[in-house]
Amino acid sequence: MRIKPNFIAIPIAALLGLIGAIGVTAFFTISGAEQTEAKQVGFRGVGLLQNIDPVALRETAPIHRVPEPEPVEEIDPNNPPLSVTQKYKNVQVLTDLNVQQFSRLMQALTQWVSPEQGCAYCHNTKNLASDEKYAKVVARHMLQMTRNLNVQWKSHVGETGVTCYTCHRGQPVPSGDWFEKVAAASDAPNRMLGTRAGQNTAGVSTVGNTSLPYDPLTIFLNKEAPNIRVQGELPLAGESNNRRSVKQTEHTYGLMIYMANSLGVNCTYCHNTRAFANWEQSPPPRATAWYGIRMVRDLNVTYLAPVGKLLPDFRLSPVGDEPKVACATCHKGAAKPLYGVSMIPDYPELGIEAKAPYSAGPKTLAEVVPMDPYPRKAAAKTEE
Repeated sequence: MRIKPNFIAIPIAALLGLIGAIGVTAFFTISGAEQTEAKQVGFRGVGLLQNIDPVALRETAPIHRVPEPEPVEEIDPNNPPLSVTQKYKNVQVLTDLNVQQFSRLMQALTQWVSPEQGCAYCHNTKNLASDEKYAKVVARHMLQMTRNLNVQWKSHVGETGVTCYTCHRGQPVPSGDWFEKVAAASDAPNRMLGTRAGQNTAGVSTVGNTSLPYDPLTIFLNKEAPNIRVQGELPLAGESNNRRSVKQTEHTYGLMIYMANSLGVNCTYCHNTRAFANWEQSPPPRATAWYGIRMVRDLNVTYLAPVGKLLPDFRLSPVGDEPKVACATCHKGAAKPLYGVSMIPDYPELGIEAKAPYSAGPKTLAEVVPMDPYPRKAAAKTEE
């Protein structure tokens, strides 16, 4: 008797063999890949771990390399400052430097901010004293901001400090700046399916592509900000003086996701996740972040808002909003900008508080924020 071939069994057998081969290949591929590492940062058994992705670290390493410092000539201590010599005209911030120090710092600024455009990015090279280019006037504000930041906000930047390179990294416009989000048409209150209330929008990297409110930065990091901490202290949600809500919590979560992504960390970098509200059980970086939030507000209000009036239209948002700074502007995916390397020893001129009579804006928030060195019990009652 002639046996007919099984035309169904043969393809199925081949398919199963192919699936098996793919599975074996995938197993060896995955097992050979670099795995995320977990670093213990607190007491064992309480979940205080930091996840470290070695591949991501390698990919972002180039943007955290510190440039070689400009050569240092022997400085004659008898050289008078620019405020006395008047060698350069229309210097309004760096008047306490002598000619050698000033020239070296200007060369460094060119490499940090405009290596391709050179001095001409800020200056009319035929008349260096001219303020005709907006970039020069903006740079004047930014120099004062950098100096004041290194003095007034040691509670956040410590002795590491910052320079122009911390944000710019060789670009005239630093990455990580942001604008206030313009409400989408889908946020209209008369929408048939109801208003989105500024959330449930796909593809917003600020909040990690989640459905959370897409603009927590405008709420928390600019001008007068509401309390970030939303954990209720009263047992019943309906109590008249219990103002915590799910909506507030969603905005706070959006900001926390932004901060975690900006620093390349997870929640336990700043929090003990079994006791979010308890400062006594929180890692030290929580206090540093507490000051960092206030520092960013200060920079946006005191410096970036006035600078916005100097910028041409193409540097503003479609509705005329000026660019602002936040965590990602300096950190760029690292827990410490430039992996914690300080450039101040090579450029001590930027670590000095500006003494020139040049005001970039209104009274700074740093003057009204209590600068307790470690805001635990007192701050925890009213602040995040």
